[in-house]
Amino acid sequence: MISNLFDATTLPVLQEVVGFAQARHNVLAGNLANYGTPGYHVRDLSTENFQQRLKEALEARDRSRTSLSPGLASGEVDSKMRRVRESFQDILYHDNTNVSLEHQVNEVNKNQLLHSLAIQVMTSQVRLLQTAVSERV
Repeated sequence: MISNLFDATTLPVLQEVVGFAQARHNVLAGNLANYGTPGYHVRDLSTENFQQRLKEALEARDRSRTSLSPGLASGEVDSKMRRVRESFQDILYHDNTNVSLEHQVNEVNKNQLLHSLAIQVMTSQVRLLQTAVSERV
């Protein structure tokens, strides 16, 4: 019964987001640690693949729900911007690396924001569940 209560919330989804953010943070930290290593090439976990798999899992779980903003779901603008972003990934520097310190720090910051947001939403969900269980307002 309690597992059904948790499954009805966004907690399982948020748990996956937090796990992904933690794993990606470890990879990005390794990139920063090897910033000056000649021949080192950056590694990363694909946020696009994670988001696509998460979306598929949610759609499989909730076939009856509709999108709150169907106009934003098309992704036409995002696909154009993705091509621009991908063009910068092939740059090699003078030491035969593709590590940009500014880019890696930016990715760490974005990942930290994702992690913090997921934790904040999880905390809010747990507080709502605690209120419901304790029958207090």
